[in-house]
Amino acid sequence: MTDCLLTPTSVTHRPSAHLRSHFMKEAYAAISREKAKPLVLECIGIDQPRPDEILVRIVASGVCHTDMVVRDQGYDVPQPVVLGHEGSGVVEVVGADVKGLSPGDHVALSYAYCGKCEKCRGGTPYYCEDFFGRNFRGTRPDGSCPLHDSHGTQISGCFFEQSSFATYAIASERNAVKVSKDVPLELMGPLGCGLQTGAGAVLNCLKPQPGSSIAVFGAGAVGMAAVMAAKIAGCSTIIVIDLNDERLELAIELGATHIINARNGDSVKAIREIIPEGADFSLECTSSPKVFRQAVDCLGTPGTCGLVGSSALGTEGIVDIGNFLFGRTLVGVVEGQSIPSKFIPELIEYWQQGRFPFDKLVQFYDLNQINEAMADSESGKVIKPILRMKH
Repeated sequence: MTDCLLTPTSVTHRPSAHLRSHFMKEAYAAISREKAKPLVLECIGIDQPRPDEILVRIVASGVCHTDMVVRDQGYDVPQPVVLGHEGSGVVEVVGADVKGLSPGDHVALSYAYCGKCEKCRGGTPYYCEDFFGRNFRGTRPDGSCPLHDSHGTQISGCFFEQSSFATYAIASERNAVKVSKDVPLELMGPLGCGLQTGAGAVLNCLKPQPGSSIAVFGAGAVGMAAVMAAKIAGCSTIIVIDLNDERLELAIELGATHIINARNGDSVKAIREIIPEGADFSLECTSSPKVFRQAVDCLGTPGTCGLVGSSALGTEGIVDIGNFLFGRTLVGVVEGQSIPSKFIPELIEYWQQGRFPFDKLVQFYDLNQINEAMADSESGKVIKPILRMKH
């Protein structure tokens, strides 16, 4: 069993004889132990992967807004829990039933799904009947979890079937996407959630025709991915609305044709000054009820609003029902309606062509800087933090 090699000053529990003697792998993990409190680094034990599971040596993991929502218990995932759901790494061990992956393969990890229900068998795994359970339950379906603290006590994990805020993670063949060894593995993790959500919302769900118009509310990682995707799709008018001037300037570089700082007045009025008939499409990426209303009100007739913002459960938004009487549509978008094994390689190809330069959104941190990375994401200082693991 490999000793934990990371030695940040914030570690609260270090390697123990119990971990070394009882578990297959010892790892460092950032654990959320209390609601809305900073994560702490601890040494944990990881069980042997089951026949349908793989053990991945995590190279890097993106930090996503959903991680903070769960840290703050906007979703009721049992604490203590190891979060992280944009992992990338190298396969070390494969279970007996795993056929498509081998030790040494480079993978990007994405969302979990059962692969057996009607929705999964019908080609829409993002609508899996057990989607919430598989991604937010904190355990496997049978209630077990492969993660244990330094005392041997089971802790919640299996977050998006990975819990990648750790130096090692247990995943499944379904949510591990093999990527070429020619691409920088430390960049690939965010393709598994935030970036595929924004890009997929445009390319897989809204599917705008060349020459159409779209308003993107929120210039975070999801919104910026949507901007790049809208440019790929051939939208002639791409409007980005945000509060941060630096992000808005970057949006222009990535493909936006117009930018609006929402601090300067009525965003809907500003959009209609650009497109008097209203936008063909809008995308709400902020999880703000007020902004959600604006994303609906800015639409033309007909028009479609995609909702991707990850709000705490119970958040309510008010819209004018009359907005929908003349052909307008509201659609919720989960994971960009993406099949990761197909869409992630497509996004990598766009990146290699220079058409999806998501590396411009990234700033790297070490795992022991995770709370700083989260704070920088929440403040808007950084668009997409990525944590790098030391081994």
